Amino acid sequence: MKKELKLKVNGQPYDIFVKPKTLLVEALRDHLALTGTKRGCNSSSCGACTIMLNGMAVKSCSILALQANGAEIVTIEGLAKGTELSPLQKAFLDHGSYQCGFCTAGMLMATTALLTENPKPTKQEIKEGIDGNICRCTGYNSIIRAVTAVVKGEYKEAK
Repeated sequence: MKKELKLKVNGQPYDIFVKPKTLLVEALRDHLALTGTKRGCNSSSCGACTIMLNGMAVKSCSILALQANGAEIVTIEGLAKGTELSPLQKAFLDHGSYQCGFCTAGMLMATTALLTENPKPTKQEIKEGIDGNICRCTGYNSIIRAVTAVVKGEYKEAK
């Protein structure tokens, strides 16, 4: 039997019905068509499904959708302002912080959460901030360079 789930996702309210065992990643992808959030490992090890839940970075494959009832969620689709990419998204592009792109959404969400909590992280703190996210393509250095460029103020928010 399906249960009602109320969420605010990327500033938009949603009222959907899901089965009790539906994972949050499934609700986002299958019910709301927000497919930027990836389901990678199915064990919350890779971080591809990272989103912001009430301001905290969480792995959406490890949370039942109904546990997020009433929550505010930001997905990768919510980082840009219309067609204007966020500074972090621009930095990822400019620094080649993606290759296959599978981990990119999760990395962007993890680093967004890091910069929200700590706007001036050190290189070590950036490494710790992305520790729960796996990338098999970039070697992490380009990701760290992109975040460092944002921290240094090389990328500004659109007005």
